[in-house]
Amino acid sequence: MSTVLTKDMTTGSPMKLILGFATPLLFGFLFQQFYSVVDTIIVGQFLGLEALAGVGSTGSVNFMIIGFCMGVCNGFAIPVAHKFGARDYSGMRQFIANSIWLSGIFSIVMTAAVVLLCRNILTWMNTPEDIFEYAFVYIVIIFWGIPASYLYNLLSGIIRSMGDSRTPLMFLLLSSVLNIGLDLLCILVFNMGIAGAAIATVVSQLISGVLCLFYMKKKFEILEISKEEWKVNYSHMKVLCGMGVPMGLQYSITAIGGVILQTSVNSLGSVAVASVTAASRVSLFFSAPFDAMGSTMATYGGQNVGAKKLDRLGQGLRACSLLGIGYALVSFVVLFFFGNYFIALFVNDGGAEIMEGARQMLLTMSAFYIPLAFVNIIRFMIQGMGFSAFAVLAGVCEMVARALAGLLLVPWLGYTGACLASPLAWIFADAFLIPAYVHVRRKLEDMMGERKEEKRA
Repeated sequence: MSTVLTKDMTTGSPMKLILGFATPLLFGFLFQQFYSVVDTIIVGQFLGLEALAGVGSTGSVNFMIIGFCMGVCNGFAIPVAHKFGARDYSGMRQFIANSIWLSGIFSIVMTAAVVLLCRNILTWMNTPEDIFEYAFVYIVIIFWGIPASYLYNLLSGIIRSMGDSRTPLMFLLLSSVLNIGLDLLCILVFNMGIAGAAIATVVSQLISGVLCLFYMKKKFEILEISKEEWKVNYSHMKVLCGMGVPMGLQYSITAIGGVILQTSVNSLGSVAVASVTAASRVSLFFSAPFDAMGSTMATYGGQNVGAKKLDRLGQGLRACSLLGIGYALVSFVVLFFFGNYFIALFVNDGGAEIMEGARQMLLTMSAFYIPLAFVNIIRFMIQGMGFSAFAVLAGVCEMVARALAGLLLVPWLGYTGACLASPLAWIFADAFLIPAYVHVRRKLEDMMGERKEEKRA
């Protein structure tokens, strides 16, 4: 067994473990953001405002579909983390094998469905006519790459579930450099336009997934699946779907509100769409640490529940919350003083109006990064503890908030209403997640016969 390549999070200082695990994971998320950030920078600078707005107009539907892929794969990794924490390695490999079968089925069905419906979806979203074809070409290629998304997210999730957050980072670093090169090559040399940016994204993620696969086969003896373990096990598939589908739906349900909001923003015109696109790209980059904290807490929670060490859950949650609050305050200060420089990466010299709108949205969102930190930390902790259904309900809260913003705030306040949508969604989600954590913690203690004093919840 390759013990050097895995990390046991059931013993030792929670703060030290969380920092050690989240740091390389953070760089992984940052490099992953390069896929969308580099696309947007190059598109905005070399293909113009309409192309930039076209890419931006697909953001919500992109997140709805690709986010489902990510959520399903993250959910599939939870039983793996439980078995790893319990030292049941044969059971862990059986779950991995069945997650591979399920991912193959999901990727084929989803790719066929969304590619066929892609043009209709953009029409339903009232995508402006002057950017419609840009949006269609970009997103349909991204949807053809759904199998690549499943490949990378499933394998990287499995690796992280065993405590190794460094290996996926290395592959993302390599593929992010490749993505930059392919973007420049396809757009500037081969003149492939918006299609080149999408192709570069898909190819780069495919390479990341293939590298993860080869590395796992070569280095992880613990993952050598026997012929018997490869057999389809419907009870295992039921458990995997019970974890994965709710997590996938959490992303998709959240994104439905985003689609409604995007439809309202589209009605404000191409300049508003481009402003939202630029601000969102910067915010996604700065919020990557919250994603890293969330994924860390999913693994931390999963391993400690598997090891039946419930007393460590609250310790880890407190430690990660302090990290999240501290980072939220620092990032707001940085964006307040230097946000315009980051926005300028996406907007050419003729985009003064876009710059102003993007700054307004960026500062509004960053002022509410503390609620965003809790959304990621608590939600993923609950998922790692094995209660994925609560993540779906949190997603419903976000969906409702964004839908209300799109249907009520944008018609009333215009662009300012769009700026308030995400903060409102985070607050709604936290109002559900904080009491939900207390509930599932007590439920686990009852199940395991380890109820402690109520103050420790």
